[in-house]
Formats: sequence, C-alpha cells, structure tokens
Amino acid sequence: MAKGRRHDGRRADELRPVKLTPGFIATADGSCLTEIGGTRVLCTASLVEGVPDWRAASGKGWLTAEYGMLPASTPGRKPRPLLKPDSRCVEIQRIIGRVLRAVVDFDKLGANTIYLDCDVLEADGGTRTAAITGAQVALERALASADEAGLCPTATLAGRVTAVSVGVVDGRAVLDMDYREDSAAEADMNVAMTAAGRIVEIQGTGENGGFIDEQLDSMLRLARRGIRKLLQAQRETIGTRPRRKRT
Repeated sequence: MAKGRRHDGRRADELRPVKLTPGFIATADGSCLTEIGGTRVLCTASLVEGVPDWRAASGKGWLTAEYGMLPASTPGRKPRPLLKPDSRCVEIQRIIGRVLRAVVDFDKLGANTIYLDCDVLEADGGTRTAAITGAQVALERALASADEAGLCPTATLAGRVTAVSVGVVDGRAVLDMDYREDSAAEADMNVAMTAAGRIVEIQGTGENGGFIDEQLDSMLRLARRGIRKLLQAQRETIGTRPRRKRT
C-alpha cells in the first residue's frame, strides 16, 4: 500500500463506516451500540448513588469504567478472565475512565458514581477508541435521564470527547486502522480529543525502529480529521433521543 487505496478500498484519511445506535439496552440509564467497520462495542452508563470511600469527604461525584471482550469477539474463543484479570482489559478500562472524566463536572454530579461498561462484541481493530466514542453517547443519555428525574443537572457534562486510531502502514500515515493494518503497522497511535480540540490522551508505539516527527505530525492531522467526523456522528446520535426515563 505505498500509494492509492488501502486493502479495503479506503483512502488514507477515511474512517470505516460508523453507526451509533442509542438506547440499545432499554434497562440501562444510557446505552449505545457502537459499530465502526467490523468492530462492535456495546456501551452502557449507570448512575448509582454513592461514591468510593476515598471520595466521600470531597462532596464530589466519580466516574469509572469497565471493559471486556466476549469469548467470540475474536477468531478463536477468548477465555473469560474468571480468576486472573486480563491486564490488557484493565489498561484499556483505565484509559476509558480517564478520558471520560475529562468532560464531567464532578461538583455538579454530587455524591453519585457513573459506571461505564464497554463490552466488545466483535473486534476488528480500534476497540478502545470505539468504546470511548460510544461511552460518550451512553454518558450523555444517562445524564439527560438523571436531569429529568431531578438527580443532577445536564450541565454535569462539561464537554464531549471521542477517540480514533491512526498509524503508519507501508510508510504512509493512515486513519482508523482495522486489525489487518494494525497487526502490520510500523506505528500505532490512539488519540482522544474533546470537541474543543483539546487532546486528552495520546498513546503511541513505534515498531521496527520507531517513527519520525513528520509521521507523527501526519498521524495527528489525520486523528483530528477523524475525530471531527466522529464528533459529528455523536451529535447526530444524541439528537435522535428518545431518552429513557428513570423509574
């Protein structure tokens, strides 16, 4: 893929097809089925009264995330981590929580905790970035429902965030890698950014000698392009409410 189209026909700066389905789980305070290419992640948000003990004296709320992959989400069965935590999943759920905490006003949330649960149904690259994108939608729906119930104001949400993967494949920077590209990439980077254009998190790794400044600049430009489109998809999805009312 030195020039021209990628193996799936996309341009270097093109996202895979994106579909966000809000309200996918009727019993959740907020939910979103996130489909980006062949990757599908189910994201739910639950607002629960109370905070961790270490947070109790602050008068502020909290947000945390959990991430997991279903056994059939990858070729060959992936065992459930029943006895020993999956270190990769632990790393990813910490990233999801960190990123989403950047857009929550914990003073306004009050003594409540938001749990974001992201379960990978099918993995074809970019599962953590898809989880962040869908978790934002689930979070917004949960807070809208809580506002209707008088539990906390919608203004608890201080912004919107999303994330995308970029990389270098065959010497060229590309946006939103699928598994085939990711497994052959010379560089792999995940970027999370707010609607205001502020970078919340960057994770980057270089293989076979790393990557140079020019490639880093190209990846960041592609990430901004992709994030603008994902933010638009989020805005359009949130605009499709109905919202679930809490009972």
